[in-house]
Amino acid sequence: MKLLVFGKSGQVATELRRQADVVALSRADADLTDPDACAAIIAATEADAIINAAAYTGVDAAEADEAAAHTVNAEAPGAMAEAAAKRDLPFLHISTDYVFDGGGTEPWPVDAPTAPLGAYGRTKRAGEEAVRNAGGRHAILRTSWVFSAHGNNFVKTMLRLGKERDALTIVADQIGGPTAAADIAHALLQMAEAFHSGHDKTGTYHFAGAPDASWANFAREIFAQAGMSTAVTDIPTTQFPTPAERPKNSRLDCTTTEIAFGLKRPDWRQSLGTVLKELGEVA
Repeated sequence: MKLLVFGKSGQVATELRRQADVVALSRADADLTDPDACAAIIAATEADAIINAAAYTGVDAAEADEAAAHTVNAEAPGAMAEAAAKRDLPFLHISTDYVFDGGGTEPWPVDAPTAPLGAYGRTKRAGEEAVRNAGGRHAILRTSWVFSAHGNNFVKTMLRLGKERDALTIVADQIGGPTAAADIAHALLQMAEAFHSGHDKTGTYHFAGAPDASWANFAREIFAQAGMSTAVTDIPTTQFPTPAERPKNSRLDCTTTEIAFGLKRPDWRQSLGTVLKELGEVA
Protein backbone atom coordinates (compact mmCIF):
# COMPACT_ATOMS: atom_id res chain seq x y z
CA MET A 1 0.00 0.00 0.00
CA LYS A 2 1.35 3.39 -1.00
CA LEU A 3 0.46 6.26 1.31
CA LEU A 4 0.60 9.97 0.60
CA VAL A 5 0.79 12.09 3.76
CA PHE A 6 0.17 15.82 3.88
CA GLY A 7 2.48 17.03 6.65
CA LYS A 8 6.04 16.05 7.40
CA SER A 9 7.40 17.68 10.56
CA GLY A 10 4.29 17.72 12.74
CA GLN A 11 3.86 15.32 15.62
CA VAL A 12 1.64 12.77 13.88
CA ALA A 13 3.32 13.12 10.48
CA THR A 14 6.71 12.47 12.07
CA GLU A 15 5.39 9.28 13.66
CA LEU A 16 3.81 8.16 10.40
CA ARG A 17 7.20 8.48 8.73
CA ARG A 18 8.75 6.44 11.52
CA GLN A 19 6.23 3.65 11.35
CA ALA A 20 5.72 3.23 7.61
CA ASP A 21 7.24 3.91 4.23
CA VAL A 22 5.18 6.92 3.21
CA VAL A 23 5.55 9.89 0.91
CA ALA A 24 5.32 12.82 3.32
CA LEU A 25 4.85 16.33 1.97
CA SER A 26 6.33 19.33 3.73
CA ARG A 27 4.83 22.81 3.55
CA ALA A 28 7.22 23.54 0.68
CA ASP A 29 5.88 20.51 -1.17
CA ALA A 30 2.19 21.13 -0.42
CA ASP A 31 1.07 24.46 1.00
CA LEU A 32 -2.40 24.13 2.49
CA THR A 33 -2.95 27.84 1.99
CA ASP A 34 -3.29 26.85 -1.68
CA PRO A 35 -6.11 24.27 -1.72
CA ASP A 36 -6.07 23.89 -5.51
CA ALA A 37 -2.39 22.99 -5.51
CA CYS A 38 -3.00 20.34 -2.86
CA ALA A 39 -5.85 18.90 -4.92
CA ALA A 40 -3.60 18.78 -7.98
CA ILE A 41 -1.08 16.67 -6.08
CA ILE A 42 -3.77 14.12 -5.28
CA ALA A 43 -4.99 14.15 -8.88
CA ALA A 44 -1.52 13.09 -10.00
CA THR A 45 -0.51 10.75 -7.16
CA GLU A 46 0.16 7.04 -7.48
CA ALA A 47 -0.76 6.50 -3.81
CA ASP A 48 -3.46 4.07 -2.67
CA ALA A 49 -4.68 6.29 0.17
CA ILE A 50 -4.27 9.83 1.47
CA ILE A 51 -3.69 10.95 5.06
CA ASN A 52 -4.04 14.61 5.97
CA ALA A 53 -1.85 15.16 9.02
CA ALA A 54 -1.36 18.89 8.39
CA ALA A 55 -3.39 21.64 10.02
CA TYR A 56 -3.47 25.15 11.44
CA THR A 57 -3.12 24.17 15.11
CA GLY A 58 -2.61 27.57 16.76
CA VAL A 59 -5.72 27.57 18.93
CA ASP A 60 -5.16 31.06 20.30
CA ALA A 61 -3.70 32.49 17.10
CA ALA A 62 -6.80 31.41 15.18
CA GLU A 63 -8.90 33.84 17.22
CA ALA A 64 -7.11 36.72 15.50
CA ASP A 65 -6.68 35.07 12.11
CA GLU A 66 -9.70 32.84 11.52
CA ALA A 67 -9.57 33.36 7.76
CA ALA A 68 -6.12 31.81 7.50
CA ALA A 69 -7.11 28.97 9.80
CA HIS A 70 -10.24 28.36 7.71
CA THR A 71 -8.24 28.07 4.51
CA VAL A 72 -5.89 25.46 5.99
CA ASN A 73 -8.37 23.58 8.17
CA ALA A 74 -11.47 23.66 5.97
CA GLU A 75 -10.92 24.75 2.38
CA ALA A 76 -7.78 22.68 1.80
CA PRO A 77 -9.15 19.42 3.26
CA GLY A 78 -12.33 19.93 1.25
CA ALA A 79 -10.41 20.35 -2.00
CA MET A 80 -8.20 17.40 -1.15
CA ALA A 81 -11.16 15.17 -0.30
CA GLU A 82 -12.88 16.10 -3.58
CA ALA A 83 -9.74 15.21 -5.54
CA ALA A 84 -9.47 11.92 -3.67
CA ALA A 85 -13.16 11.15 -4.29
CA LYS A 86 -12.75 11.67 -8.03
CA ARG A 87 -10.12 8.92 -8.00
CA ASP A 88 -11.89 6.74 -5.40
CA LEU A 89 -8.93 7.08 -3.03
CA PRO A 90 -9.61 6.79 0.72
CA PHE A 91 -9.02 10.10 2.49
CA LEU A 92 -8.12 10.03 6.20
CA HIS A 93 -8.37 13.34 8.03
CA ILE A 94 -7.41 14.27 11.60
CA SER A 95 -9.84 16.39 13.60
CA THR A 96 -10.24 17.42 17.21
CA ASP A 97 -12.25 17.47 20.41
CA TYR A 98 -12.54 21.25 19.93
CA VAL A 99 -15.55 20.73 17.67
CA PHE A 100 -17.57 20.17 20.87
CA ASP A 101 -18.58 22.81 23.43
CA GLY A 102 -17.09 20.93 26.38
CA GLY A 103 -20.32 20.73 28.33
CA GLY A 104 -21.29 17.92 30.70
CA THR A 105 -19.12 15.10 31.99
CA GLU A 106 -19.98 12.19 29.68
CA PRO A 107 -17.72 11.15 26.78
CA TRP A 108 -18.78 12.63 23.45
CA PRO A 109 -20.15 10.04 20.99
CA VAL A 110 -19.24 10.53 17.34
CA ASP A 111 -22.76 11.66 16.46
CA ALA A 112 -23.08 14.23 19.25
CA PRO A 113 -24.02 17.75 18.10
CA THR A 114 -20.99 19.95 17.50
CA ALA A 115 -20.79 23.47 18.90
CA PRO A 116 -17.25 24.86 18.83
CA LEU A 117 -16.29 27.50 21.38
CA GLY A 118 -13.76 29.32 19.22
CA ALA A 119 -12.26 29.92 15.80
CA TYR A 120 -10.01 26.87 15.76
CA GLY A 121 -12.91 24.55 16.53
CA ARG A 122 -15.12 26.27 13.95
CA THR A 123 -12.53 25.82 11.21
CA LYS A 124 -11.97 22.18 12.11
CA ARG A 125 -15.71 21.51 12.08
CA ALA A 126 -15.94 23.18 8.68
CA GLY A 127 -13.15 20.89 7.51
CA GLU A 128 -15.08 17.85 8.67
CA GLU A 129 -18.17 19.01 6.81
CA ALA A 130 -16.17 19.65 3.64
CA VAL A 131 -14.64 16.16 3.75
CA ARG A 132 -18.05 14.56 4.21
CA ASN A 133 -19.60 16.66 1.45
CA ALA A 134 -16.92 15.55 -1.01
CA GLY A 135 -18.76 12.25 -1.15
CA GLY A 136 -15.76 9.94 -1.28
CA ARG A 137 -14.51 7.17 0.98
CA HIS A 138 -13.16 8.83 4.08
CA ALA A 139 -12.44 8.57 7.78
CA ILE A 140 -12.43 11.61 10.05
CA LEU A 141 -10.45 10.82 13.19
CA ARG A 142 -11.05 13.14 16.14
CA THR A 143 -8.39 13.02 18.81
CA SER A 144 -7.22 15.09 21.79
CA TRP A 145 -4.27 16.34 23.82
CA VAL A 146 -1.54 15.13 21.45
CA PHE A 147 1.98 14.65 22.79
CA SER A 148 5.30 13.25 21.57
CA ALA A 149 9.05 13.73 21.85
CA HIS A 150 9.01 16.34 19.08
CA GLY A 151 7.19 19.55 18.33
CA ASN A 152 5.50 21.72 20.92
CA ASN A 153 3.25 19.94 23.39
CA PHE A 154 2.23 19.76 27.05
CA VAL A 155 4.75 17.10 28.02
CA LYS A 156 7.73 19.07 26.79
CA THR A 157 6.39 22.26 28.34
CA MET A 158 5.98 20.58 31.73
CA LEU A 159 9.47 19.12 31.62
CA ARG A 160 10.92 22.55 30.87
CA LEU A 161 8.92 24.34 33.55
CA GLY A 162 9.52 21.58 36.06
CA LYS A 163 13.24 22.11 35.76
CA GLU A 164 12.83 25.84 36.30
CA ARG A 165 10.36 25.87 39.19
CA ASP A 166 9.66 23.94 42.37
CA ALA A 167 5.89 24.28 42.07
CA LEU A 168 3.32 24.88 39.33
CA THR A 169 -0.38 25.70 39.19
CA ILE A 170 -2.17 23.63 36.53
CA VAL A 171 -5.76 23.66 35.32
CA ALA A 172 -7.76 20.82 36.85
CA ASP A 173 -11.29 21.34 35.52
CA GLN A 174 -10.53 20.44 31.91
CA ILE A 175 -10.73 16.68 31.40
CA GLY A 176 -9.63 14.71 28.35
CA GLY A 177 -7.63 11.81 27.02
CA PRO A 178 -3.93 12.52 26.46
CA THR A 179 -2.93 10.80 23.23
CA ALA A 180 0.54 9.96 21.97
CA ALA A 181 1.22 10.92 18.37
CA ALA A 182 2.72 7.47 17.86
CA ASP A 183 -0.57 5.87 18.85
CA ILE A 184 -2.52 8.14 16.48
CA ALA A 185 -0.14 7.26 13.65
CA HIS A 186 -0.60 3.56 14.36
CA ALA A 187 -4.38 4.00 14.31
CA LEU A 188 -4.30 5.87 11.00
CA LEU A 189 -2.14 3.19 9.40
CA GLN A 190 -4.52 0.47 10.56
CA MET A 191 -7.46 2.43 9.21
CA ALA A 192 -5.76 3.02 5.86
CA GLU A 193 -4.98 -0.68 5.60
CA ALA A 194 -8.63 -1.53 6.23
CA PHE A 195 -9.72 0.73 3.37
CA HIS A 196 -7.00 -0.68 1.12
CA SER A 197 -8.23 -4.21 1.88
CA GLY A 198 -11.61 -3.31 0.48
CA HIS A 199 -13.53 -2.50 3.63
CA ASP A 200 -15.48 0.73 3.20
CA LYS A 201 -15.52 2.13 6.72
CA THR A 202 -16.41 5.69 5.78
CA GLY A 203 -17.38 7.74 8.81
CA THR A 204 -16.31 9.79 11.80
CA TYR A 205 -14.31 8.18 14.59
CA HIS A 206 -12.84 9.05 17.98
CA PHE A 207 -9.44 7.97 19.25
CA ALA A 208 -7.93 9.15 22.54
CA GLY A 209 -5.70 7.78 25.26
CA ALA A 210 -7.03 6.29 28.48
CA PRO A 211 -7.77 6.91 31.27
CA ASP A 212 -9.27 10.38 31.02
CA ALA A 213 -7.41 12.89 33.19
CA SER A 214 -7.16 16.56 34.03
CA TRP A 215 -4.24 18.65 32.87
CA ALA A 216 -3.10 18.78 36.49
CA ASN A 217 -3.09 15.01 36.85
CA PHE A 218 -1.40 14.67 33.48
CA ALA A 219 1.34 16.95 34.79
CA ARG A 220 1.68 14.93 38.00
CA GLU A 221 2.20 11.75 35.99
CA ILE A 222 4.83 13.45 33.83
CA PHE A 223 6.78 14.57 36.88
CA ALA A 224 6.38 11.22 38.62
CA GLN A 225 7.70 9.23 35.68
CA ALA A 226 10.52 11.72 35.09
CA GLY A 227 11.55 11.56 38.75
CA MET A 228 10.93 15.27 39.28
CA SER A 229 9.73 16.70 42.59
CA THR A 230 7.79 19.63 41.14
CA ALA A 231 4.62 20.19 43.16
CA VAL A 232 1.33 20.68 41.28
CA THR A 233 -1.56 22.74 42.64
CA ASP A 234 -4.98 22.47 41.01
CA ILE A 235 -6.57 25.66 39.68
CA PRO A 236 -9.78 26.32 37.73
CA THR A 237 -9.76 27.47 34.12
CA THR A 238 -10.83 30.93 35.26
CA GLN A 239 -7.39 31.43 36.84
CA PHE A 240 -5.60 30.68 33.57
CA PRO A 241 -7.27 32.87 30.91
CA THR A 242 -6.37 32.36 27.25
CA PRO A 243 -7.51 34.16 24.07
CA ALA A 244 -9.45 31.06 23.00
CA GLU A 245 -11.85 29.31 25.35
CA ARG A 246 -10.96 25.66 25.98
CA PRO A 247 -13.57 22.90 26.28
CA LYS A 248 -13.80 21.57 29.84
CA ASN A 249 -15.08 18.17 28.79
CA SER A 250 -12.88 16.66 26.09
CA ARG A 251 -13.73 13.05 26.88
CA LEU A 252 -14.26 11.09 23.66
CA ASP A 253 -16.33 7.93 23.31
CA CYS A 254 -14.09 5.68 21.20
CA THR A 255 -16.43 2.68 21.01
CA THR A 256 -17.12 2.87 17.27
CA THR A 257 -13.40 2.96 16.48
CA GLU A 258 -12.80 -0.24 18.40
CA ILE A 259 -15.76 -1.94 16.72
CA ALA A 260 -14.80 -0.85 13.19
CA PHE A 261 -11.02 -1.25 13.35
CA GLY A 262 -10.24 -3.22 16.51
CA LEU A 263 -8.40 -0.21 17.91
CA LYS A 264 -8.64 0.07 21.68
CA ARG A 265 -7.83 3.21 23.60
CA PRO A 266 -4.09 3.14 24.37
CA ASP A 267 -2.86 3.69 27.92
CA TRP A 268 -1.29 7.14 27.66
CA ARG A 269 0.79 6.51 30.77
CA GLN A 270 2.69 3.74 28.99
CA SER A 271 3.08 5.89 25.88
CA LEU A 272 4.32 8.73 28.08
CA GLY A 273 7.06 6.46 29.40
CA THR A 274 8.19 5.78 25.85
CA VAL A 275 8.27 9.50 25.05
CA LEU A 276 10.22 10.31 28.20
CA LYS A 277 12.80 7.66 27.30
CA GLU A 278 13.19 9.18 23.86
CA LEU A 279 13.71 12.58 25.46
CA GLY A 280 16.33 11.13 27.77
CA GLU A 281 14.32 11.92 30.90
CA VAL A 282 14.23 8.31 32.14
CA ALA A 283 16.59 5.38 31.71
